[in-house]
Amino acid sequence: MKDTTVRETSNNYLNRDLSWIEFNRRVLEEAQDAGTPLLERVKFLSIVSSNLDEFMSVRVAGIIEQMKAGHTKKDFTGYTPAGLFKRIMKRTAKMVADQYKTYRDLMRQLAKEGIIFTRYDDLNATQRKAMDEYYHEIVFPVLTPMAVDQARPFPLVHSQALYLAVVLMKEGDSEEEEPYFAIVQVPSILSRYIAVPGRTNRKKHEFIQMEDLIEKHIQTLFSGYIPVSVHGFRVTRNADLTLNEEDAEDLLEEIENQLRKRRWGDPVRLEVQKGIHPYALNKLIDEFEIISEYIFEIDGPLDLTYFMKLAASVQGYDHLRYPPIKPVYPHELDDVEDLFAKLRGQDVLVYHPYESFDAVTDFICDAAYDPQVLAIKMTLYRVSGNSQLIQALARAAESGKQVTVVVELKARFDEERNIAWARKLEQAGCHVVYGLVGLKTHCKITLVVRQEADGLRRYVHVGTGNYNDNTAKLYTDVGLFTSHKIIGEDASALFNEVTGYSAPHNWKAFGVAPTDMMEKFFEKIRREKNNAAEGKPAHIIAKLNSLSNQQMIDELYAASQAGVRIDLIVRGVCCLRPGVPGLSEHITVRSIVDRFLEHSRIYYFENAGDPEVYIASADWMTRNLTRRIELMCPVFDKQNVQSLINVLQLSLRDNVKARQLQSNGMYEPVRLKDAPPRRSQFEAMRIRSWKTTFPDNEAEDPKSS
Repeated sequence: MKDTTVRETSNNYLNRDLSWIEFNRRVLEEAQDAGTPLLERVKFLSIVSSNLDEFMSVRVAGIIEQMKAGHTKKDFTGYTPAGLFKRIMKRTAKMVADQYKTYRDLMRQLAKEGIIFTRYDDLNATQRKAMDEYYHEIVFPVLTPMAVDQARPFPLVHSQALYLAVVLMKEGDSEEEEPYFAIVQVPSILSRYIAVPGRTNRKKHEFIQMEDLIEKHIQTLFSGYIPVSVHGFRVTRNADLTLNEEDAEDLLEEIENQLRKRRWGDPVRLEVQKGIHPYALNKLIDEFEIISEYIFEIDGPLDLTYFMKLAASVQGYDHLRYPPIKPVYPHELDDVEDLFAKLRGQDVLVYHPYESFDAVTDFICDAAYDPQVLAIKMTLYRVSGNSQLIQALARAAESGKQVTVVVELKARFDEERNIAWARKLEQAGCHVVYGLVGLKTHCKITLVVRQEADGLRRYVHVGTGNYNDNTAKLYTDVGLFTSHKIIGEDASALFNEVTGYSAPHNWKAFGVAPTDMMEKFFEKIRREKNNAAEGKPAHIIAKLNSLSNQQMIDELYAASQAGVRIDLIVRGVCCLRPGVPGLSEHITVRSIVDRFLEHSRIYYFENAGDPEVYIASADWMTRNLTRRIELMCPVFDKQNVQSLINVLQLSLRDNVKARQLQSNGMYEPVRLKDAPPRRSQFEAMRIRSWKTTFPDNEAEDPKSS
């Protein structure tokens, strides 16, 4: 009898948002992993909170908007907005409970190592005196008590800021009379944790939390009143921008206006400290017009994101951290006097953070100062706060070079920084372009045009990650330097399309979204499908961040049904359901969450024994394939192709941090019988020869893993 258990459309796909929750749970598992250094576990605990903040303010906010608009249609995974919201909040509540259970465990372990969070009431007299002085000299002048009554309406509560809800009685009032209510913002400009002077003969680091210190001195803000209760609360608002690009005369001004409106976004989550006074809770519910499903009661300090700074700043505990990694400079470019001469002779592939981002910075800087360089064109999506690249581009423009920079103003939560960079570049004489209406410019590419003895030559850098020297130390990404003629021509055409009025180009090398990238991927998947049907070698490996586009999933299902082996390495969201008989039994999905954020996008197609490998800025998500300007670039050099295959193999061999997606939507640790422990990121750090040889000198091809 034919198996029909997965033939329902709603059963063939995993939901994107529920899949994301499972991803954040994998991050939480890193905080729970006893094999991870203790302060690194604290960082992962912080990342869980920051991830959840963005998820609530964007994804959950969007679902709530659909519910308010009365949408009842099911998505392709079988969920109505209301049904999905209910499931999300249930799973999120469970994850938050587990997160704070982990928090308490980590606090106990930190205390054993001498890093102690203590209560004000547990301090000795000397310590209390020091904390009292700190409060009166540093904290008190910054605080602003805000009463809420008939004459003073509820003040604006900023999204994701920490506040104290204070219930008060007037001296002489009876307990039957209605209490008074006020809020106090915990100042974000000061540290959430305060170092306490050490106790006699104890070599330990003691801290108290800012909100605890304020609570113990709350009387100083409300003289003549008796504090009844003081509890923390925190609101998350809808942070998704609604842009009217068509009618906006100035996109930069429109985004600035929307950023101001973000402060007034509708509340989508209310976090309150466990035990909050019922009167205070009712006041908050009335003000934010929020229902119980939006409320999280937290058994511990609100907003654990501050632990990231603590873990990085506390001194004398290097044994509780990962050993520092010093990225090596790519050996092909090391001690090269003429970078452009080197790139005329060979393409160079770099793998961050194992290889230094300085190579990218040097490429831009060399171009900026080289008198033979006529033009530099570059896309910027997310840039660091003190970017040498920005300074180099400004210097190039000031020296008379044609410098064109496509700045994406709509990069979520980086809008203000990108506006500042755009203005600085314009002041230096750069041509700044904000991309195309309705599309985010997400591709990562730099084009350098240079006058040489035999004419103009183009040099190109294409990457999978942002031009950000800070994240390049934390994310795994690959980049390609090349002077390949066809890639250079396509790069020029791409910039012409983005900055001017050019008809869609007939790309010779690139695949570009939203015009033809998805169709090119489909063609390559279908080619593998046909090869499998003809008995030829057929294999697909894709390393990416997210997979949620239904059409792409259906193409992969069809290829699997034809017998194509498909290995997916998807760090985050995956809507494809692997291992289903008759549908996806030839598909595996792995996720790796480890020290560095897996961010590179690499696509391998067996092509009947003549492999093709591409690097790209795009994941297989609908937004990447249809609503963004994205780029996929072929890697032509055979040695670089093998290097990327090696990178893929490292991930496929990981049996320490890899987790495999099951057909039920859950992830289980990868366990390879009789195989030695292999941790892909640590092996990538250990073997600087990943470009030419495989770990342990094992000559494997993708089919053998």
